[in-house]
Amino acid sequence: MDVPSEVIEECKQGRPDAFEELIRLTQRDVYSLALRLTGNPDDAAEVTQETYIRLLRSIRSFRGEAKFSTWLYRVTSSVAITSLRKRRRNEAPLESEEWQAPASTEPGAELDRRELAERLDEALRSLPDGYRTVVVLRDVYGLPLDEVGGQLGISEGAAKVRLHRARQRLKEMLYEDRPAESRRNGPPDGEAVGRRRKKQTSQAEPGDEAARRESSDGVS
Repeated sequence: MDVPSEVIEECKQGRPDAFEELIRLTQRDVYSLALRLTGNPDDAAEVTQETYIRLLRSIRSFRGEAKFSTWLYRVTSSVAITSLRKRRRNEAPLESEEWQAPASTEPGAELDRRELAERLDEALRSLPDGYRTVVVLRDVYGLPLDEVGGQLGISEGAAKVRLHRARQRLKEMLYEDRPAESRRNGPPDGEAVGRRRKKQTSQAEPGDEAARRESSDGVS
């Protein structure tokens, strides 16, 4: 997402044409995040619309201390999480851009990456809302865990526990879906979603009992 600084400044001045340009430049990314968080195209469309309503009201508060894309992702995720709290679960397919598996020079690697991307999308859709949300915010969009916890209304420790459990579920689902011959060779490379952006991100271990209880609330 690349929004010129002059467009942002003109939006702050209340110019309608600048805001239209901002929507044109960011709508695909905003909708993609909303869809990944909600798992439902209709909900994602509503979240996208509400995001721009909030943006219109609050863009003057953007001070440039963080990248505009990061700030916009925070607004989008906040709206999406509010939407998720209004419903329980909805297992509609994700139809946004594909996940990307790590690059490889081995023969047939492109086919393997597509297969992994499809299996990963399917596994992600099957996660409970609370698990899917923390994985998307942390491992796809790179938000720090303390901020993820703040968005979800839980502690950082609880967010770590939830992320750990979500990654474990994804790993198990991806591994179990592989053919018997592949399973004999061990789990597939790249199955931890967190390594997509942060290859060195260490996998969080469960925290104390209080964090465990907190992370389990509403996640089943």
